[in-house]
Amino acid sequence: MNTLLEGISQTRLSRRTALKTMGAAAATLAMPGLTRASGGKIKVGFISPLTGPLSPFGESDGYTVEIIKTLLANGIQNNGKTYEVDILVRDAQSDPNKSAELAGELILNENVQLLIPASTTDVINSAADQAELNGVPSISSAAPWQAFVMPRGGDKKPFDWTYHFFWGLEDALATFVGLWQSLETNRNVGMLFPRNADGETWGNRGYGLPPAVEKAGFKTIVPSMFQPRTNDFSAQISQYKSGGCDIVGGITYVSDLKTFITQCSQQKFNPKVVTVAAALLFPSGVEAMGPLGNGMSSEVWWTPAFPFKSSLTGEVSRDVANAWESKMKKQWIQPLGYAHALWEVAIDTLKRAKDPMDRTSVRDALKATDLNTLVGPIKFGAGPHANICKTPIFGGQWVKSDRWMYDLKIVDNSVSKLIEPEAKLQPIKWS
Repeated sequence: MNTLLEGISQTRLSRRTALKTMGAAAATLAMPGLTRASGGKIKVGFISPLTGPLSPFGESDGYTVEIIKTLLANGIQNNGKTYEVDILVRDAQSDPNKSAELAGELILNENVQLLIPASTTDVINSAADQAELNGVPSISSAAPWQAFVMPRGGDKKPFDWTYHFFWGLEDALATFVGLWQSLETNRNVGMLFPRNADGETWGNRGYGLPPAVEKAGFKTIVPSMFQPRTNDFSAQISQYKSGGCDIVGGITYVSDLKTFITQCSQQKFNPKVVTVAAALLFPSGVEAMGPLGNGMSSEVWWTPAFPFKSSLTGEVSRDVANAWESKMKKQWIQPLGYAHALWEVAIDTLKRAKDPMDRTSVRDALKATDLNTLVGPIKFGAGPHANICKTPIFGGQWVKSDRWMYDLKIVDNSVSKLIEPEAKLQPIKWS
């Protein structure tokens, strides 16, 4: 098996440390003392953006893989047999074409029984397409369900092999609207979308952010989409100024948002609210903006306050967050919960499959998933689409913190009442 990249190797846990963290959980996955699998070797292909502009999403993937590899050191049990699990990690390099290439290699050359494309629409969809084309079960997360379904033709008929759990655009849009309705503004919203799959999904005139915002009584100003990694947002800012926008909403990644916010300050455009998906998920992204990061708002996927337990380890969300902060010496990140939950679903599927070496059997077990995970219950068939299970979402704002530079506070629970708001949304103080 290929070694992990240098960025992942920094997160490597010793077997002794990981087993101490997991306690008795490992014993529930494998038969103690066995050194050889009696049922065969199950191969799981794992694709993540470990390098490139999307690498913040991949950081928790690499960290979690190392924990899971230790947890599976003696394999898993299925129908009285113990199977070795070989996790084949590949770096998509934040490139959808590379993701598709790697998925094809894992499917056709490595003959994986299960494919896990992790983090961001571009990486997930191109790999999932290969899984669907070649008849390989795939489980993914960390992209709105519409972004997984619509561009791949899932609105016309269900997929046969590919499954996904996450919240939907309708939930994120309701969260954005809930945030903005809690603050006095002129209700003029500037839209910010990149020219990629995420931007096209969020900016869609049929089911994206603009029609949802307009339906709620806001006026939208929608400039042309920007090219990712651009160094000039002057055209967008000019239109926002002309439109008198008190609010900016949309989706970007960290480097683009930093450039955009810096130029907003330079060009004296000071909206009361900036609510952006993706880029504001990470403490590092907010910290990169320096003082300008204070008051930024976004959707909230997962926090240590989530009340669910891991089906693998029995840990609650706070335990998982604390372990990350202790090991990584940095603040917890939202994708961490989903990185863990992906493996909960994957391992549960392999344990339940009638024959975990057979792709069809694994697919059937995946389809029948009914599991409580760190991010909530996962069950397919009852959601908005046959291949989708929806999970909770909240609205949050980054504020100054005593322990960290900024802390993410839940300020809106319009969509899910699972957690009460910790604070009220405050207007940005530009200085």
